[in-house]
Amino acid sequence: MNNPRRLPPWLKRRLGSGQTFLQTAATLEGLGLETICTNANCPNRGDCWSRGTATVLILGNICTRNCRFCSVGHGKPQPPDPDEPRRVAEMASRMNLKYLVITSVDRDDLPDGGAGHFRDVILECRRQIPGLQFELLTPDFRDCPDRAIELLSGAIPFVFGHNVETVPSLYEKARPGGDYRRSLNLLKQAKIVWPQLDTKSALMLGLGEKDDEVQTVLKDLRAVGCDRVAIGQYLRPSRNSLEVVDYIPPEKFNQWAGVARDLGFRWVMASPFTRSSYHAELQNTGQEP
Repeated sequence: MNNPRRLPPWLKRRLGSGQTFLQTAATLEGLGLETICTNANCPNRGDCWSRGTATVLILGNICTRNCRFCSVGHGKPQPPDPDEPRRVAEMASRMNLKYLVITSVDRDDLPDGGAGHFRDVILECRRQIPGLQFELLTPDFRDCPDRAIELLSGAIPFVFGHNVETVPSLYEKARPGGDYRRSLNLLKQAKIVWPQLDTKSALMLGLGEKDDEVQTVLKDLRAVGCDRVAIGQYLRPSRNSLEVVDYIPPEKFNQWAGVARDLGFRWVMASPFTRSSYHAELQNTGQEP
C-alpha cells in the first residue's frame, strides 16, 4: 500500500495559467455559471480550462445529499434558474465549444430530479449552436427515473452518463445517499429506451476497494449495456472528505484499462487523473493523452 499521506510524484500537476485559462475563468464568472471543476476541487481544472473547456454544473451548487467523497456543498438548494439555459448556451458560444459536458448536483427536492432542466439547457444550446454535441452526467433520479428518462428523451442525442462511483461495499461509507443497484438500473433503463445512444459510468479507486470488487463492477456495468467507462484515482477534495486509503500506480490503471476493453467497453479511459468528464470529447478508445 502506498502512503496515503504523501502525494506520489505521478499525482503532482501544475496549476492552470495562460491566456486561454484566464479567458475561460472570465467567461464563467461573467455569466455567473458554476462548474464541477471548482465545486469539486478537480485536479484537472488547470489543464481543462487552459484548453478552453469546462464541465458546467447546473441547478445550483447545493446538493440534497452529502456524499463523503465529494466537496460540493449540501443543504436546501434554490429553485432552478430559468435563465441558466441561456447563459450556458452563451458560454458554449463564447468558448467555441464543439462538445459540452453537463452535470448537476442531486436535486431530490424536485419532482423530476432536475431532468427537465437538463433538457432545457440542451435545447437552448442546440438552438444557438446546432452542431454542439452533448454528454450528460446525471444524478440517479432516485424517486423518478421513468419521468426523468421521458423528459430527457426530448433532447436526444447525447451520451448518457451516470457514475456508480465506487464498489457496493463502500457505498455506506462513501455514498450513503446512493444505491448501487439503483444506479445500475438507471443505466440499464437508459440503454433500453435509447439503444442507439452510448451510456457511460465511472468509478474511483483508492478508497479501500479490492480488485475482485472492481472487476465485478466492470462486469455489472457491461451487463446493463454500459458502453463507456472512466476509472480514476480518488483524491481528497476537502478536509471533511474521506481520506485516501491508497494511491494506485499508473501501471495498475493500465491493467484496468485492458480488463475493461476485454470486457467489451468501446470507450475506456483509466489513469490517476481520469475523471468522468476529463477528455470526454475524445471519440477513440484510449488512454489519457
